[in-house]
Amino acid sequence: MTLTMYKYVFVILCLLCASMMWAQNPHRARDYGIEIGVMTPGKNNAITDVPGVQVGHTTKLEGEGVRTGVTAILPHDGNLFQEKVPAAIYVGNGFGKLAGITQVNELGNLETPIVLTNTLNVATAVQAVITHTLESSGNENVRSVNAVVGETNDGYLNDIRGMHITEADVLSAISTAHSGPVEEGNVGAGTGTICFGFKGGIGTSSRQLPADLGGYSVGVLVQSNFGGNLQIDGVPIGEELGKYSFRQSINESADGSCMIIVATNAPLDHRNLMRLARRSMLGLGKTGGIASNGSGDYVIAFSTAENLRIPYSPTKSEVQQTVLHNDYMSPLFMAVIEATEEAIINSLFAAQTMTGRAGNTVQELPLDKVIRILKKYQDEK
Repeated sequence: MTLTMYKYVFVILCLLCASMMWAQNPHRARDYGIEIGVMTPGKNNAITDVPGVQVGHTTKLEGEGVRTGVTAILPHDGNLFQEKVPAAIYVGNGFGKLAGITQVNELGNLETPIVLTNTLNVATAVQAVITHTLESSGNENVRSVNAVVGETNDGYLNDIRGMHITEADVLSAISTAHSGPVEEGNVGAGTGTICFGFKGGIGTSSRQLPADLGGYSVGVLVQSNFGGNLQIDGVPIGEELGKYSFRQSINESADGSCMIIVATNAPLDHRNLMRLARRSMLGLGKTGGIASNGSGDYVIAFSTAENLRIPYSPTKSEVQQTVLHNDYMSPLFMAVIEATEEAIINSLFAAQTMTGRAGNTVQELPLDKVIRILKKYQDEK
């Protein structure tokens, strides 16, 4: 065996060990017996339970002040520009810099990977997504690209003014996107985020509808960076811990942002995807989020249903599509509310204490205290 081969095997073993360690550590609400809602999660309880969806991260932890990253969500593994998917974007509160929203809502489709990063690196991410699209095989004659890039502001922990994300970082997140389990917490675009005054991050969850309700999957991924009064499964955790926005009229800020990505394989057009996206904000509300004045809360919803893909070069002037009837939407509404709520809670459970720019430190959610509080309320029922 050559030296190069030995190095290759060593890298693979390290990755496998890291993956096994992450999988064995209890970092999610259900690992502690907390079951949000009544519907059944998918196999991985992640947005990737929706067939075809892939997620990739680039995490940047450099020196004492760089605490940021990129998360990419791909609706399918084909040429997304040539096979666009139905999509809609709902604005819960518009204090944000989301790129690409107007064309998505005008035409009702998505033609690039969705990228999440920090506020001041949106332009870099847009350029990278354009580069990715132009360089993809089959797009040699493309001259217009609607890159969709969302953000939250990680400037408390991260040297955001340094704009440390590069095009290569974004392209790496896209190229390494995969199906299966999704890493959560202090990773990707959630590396430097804060939620309810605790360390936030990336979180995900899913719901699988029973066969008699269509058997569809609904998956959610969040970049949590917002405030309010934390509740977990209806229990007022923020009040019990004495940590919530406007407590004693203090200057703690409830501002921040939350990017919510919703995927489903249900055959939904733009109109019903917008209805689904709106319900996702109810899930945020159930965690105690308040969509404050300075919060950029956006929901990007898309359908992976293959019969609804939109070709870049249509061969017919008319389109015939089979979409889900309005009367069958309610189970999907319940699914997205539950999955959004659980994804946010998972982002908090997975996140760990972090020190960053200027020595600023944000503590992780004290899970031991949280579990005791939840048990107390359960015993009182």
